Amino acid sequence: MMTRFISLIFLPLLAGCGSTGTAPQKASDDFNAGEIIKSDIDRFAEAHQREVFAELKVLMEKLYRRNPREWKKSGQESMEAAVARVFNINVSHGWTFAELENKRGVEAIHLAFHEDFSGDRVLAFIAGLGGMVQTSFNDKTEFFLLDDLDPQALFNAARNVEIAVWKLSNATAPDGALYLISNETAGPVKNLSFEREFGKIIGGLDLLSKVIADKTNRTVAKVFQSLAGAIFLPVRF
Repeated sequence: MMTRFISLIFLPLLAGCGSTGTAPQKASDDFNAGEIIKSDIDRFAEAHQREVFAELKVLMEKLYRRNPREWKKSGQESMEAAVARVFNINVSHGWTFAELENKRGVEAIHLAFHEDFSGDRVLAFIAGLGGMVQTSFNDKTEFFLLDDLDPQALFNAARNVEIAVWKLSNATAPDGALYLISNETAGPVKNLSFEREFGKIIGGLDLLSKVIADKTNRTVAKVFQSLAGAIFLPVRF
């Protein structure tokens, strides 16, 4: 009853708080009445969500540096502009882009490795991951007492990131060349910086899934697949 009473009082304050437009922004230091009805889990979820999208932004920059031809396909004036249009918190794109045929999530990730796709593969890969992860967060960027995250969706999102990383490292065009260059394994010094960044995302999603499952006494079905030929798991139930 108390939770319901509080929600009725503050519901008008929460209208429009969540957004599917872009990555979540850093929490403001200014007082926000909505903070009154956030639990510790809500704040924990928001912090981990911000970290996941910060890592995705770093990965997009790194992929563009290794594959500079890609951002030029989108008609952007610079790599920085290509990244900003995806992660600018003031731009509402819902993780869909016209040049990606408005595909979102897993469909966009598949597009990044499609032989006939002539567009920006980095955009398809990162925006696809962003949309998929955002879906696992119920398409919200702020969480309150009445919001209910699904630990299974977050666990599945982590597995989907693993599958996407495998594709990034192994999917090749008909001529045998990788669609996108990431880790550098040739030569005396190996550069596995991409692997480390993706590891942070996977670890963050797994940790959040476990915390929510423990807090809500829910069981997560831990489905693991061989990455070669693995299919993406659902992140909305």
